[in-house]
Amino acid sequence: MQQRRLGTAGPTVSALGLGCMGMSALYGPTDRSESIATLRAALDAGVTLLDTGDFYAMGHNELLIAEALKGVPRDAVQISVKFGAQRGPAGDWLGYDARPAAVKTALAYSLQRLGTDYIDVYRPARLDPNVPIEETVGAIADMVKAGWVRHVGLSEVGPETIRRAAAVHPISDLQIEYSLISRGVEEAILPVLRELGIGVTAYGVLSRGLISGHWTAQTAMASADFRAHSPRFQGDNVARNLALVEALRQVAEGRGITVAQAAIAWVAAQGSDIVPLVGSRRRGQLAEALGSLDVSLSADDLAAIERAVPKGAAAGSRYAESQMAVLDSER
Repeated sequence: MQQRRLGTAGPTVSALGLGCMGMSALYGPTDRSESIATLRAALDAGVTLLDTGDFYAMGHNELLIAEALKGVPRDAVQISVKFGAQRGPAGDWLGYDARPAAVKTALAYSLQRLGTDYIDVYRPARLDPNVPIEETVGAIADMVKAGWVRHVGLSEVGPETIRRAAAVHPISDLQIEYSLISRGVEEAILPVLRELGIGVTAYGVLSRGLISGHWTAQTAMASADFRAHSPRFQGDNVARNLALVEALRQVAEGRGITVAQAAIAWVAAQGSDIVPLVGSRRRGQLAEALGSLDVSLSADDLAAIERAVPKGAAAGSRYAESQMAVLDSER
């Protein structure tokens, strides 16, 4: 397994990480046994970076990971945890809480559910507008000093917040959506990260399956599936976006690779400081994603891919308007 380091202050991890959210929530029905089998297949393949959030099905995802990791040496994996999102019993979103006491309480619960005595990378899921980022990062830094956390990460925040956070404690990485059709990070955020020596864990590299090469306009979605309410999967938007996928398919087939492998390899090729996270929920999906690690894209390949999927060509925003409004990374 190839490896990459998460920034100058972060851990060395597998060049491909596994995002575990969909194994528990937000993408429709789940399969516990297949999820655990997929997690173990990832570990067997050398994937060491597992990403989760304490609010993914209200702790279910952390418990799932704990089950899959039974018998696995703790230092063989790096666990990344997001915290702070508040949810009600019906699954409704209530906002964010990143006050220092909340940080430490959430960490205590995650440690218990994961069955571990430390988290490798701990990060607020979003910027809490009511709490200065210095206070949130300071609280995580306290937990680093106490040995409960190894590294401090961030998620979906913009340049000013990144600078303020890094002034308090070294930041390993920023977790943010980055794909062929979500390239907002390139303008102002990526240059600041590279100036400060902060890495990127890129989620949504397949835009939640939209640019995987397997999605069609007829793909059924359960009402509980996040994508059923995502602008990019709606009406005329999905047709326009799938036309981009077909253009990408022509390039991928010319290279003898799949659409998904082309999309993942493109993200990985944007810099050695970027680690793509794939949300594979089944072993077949994982095997296809792992195949991207064998893909070396030439300058001509990259140019062909970008002609097929030009920057800014996607139809629809990556989240609904109400969710976009709370993203510090979009301001």
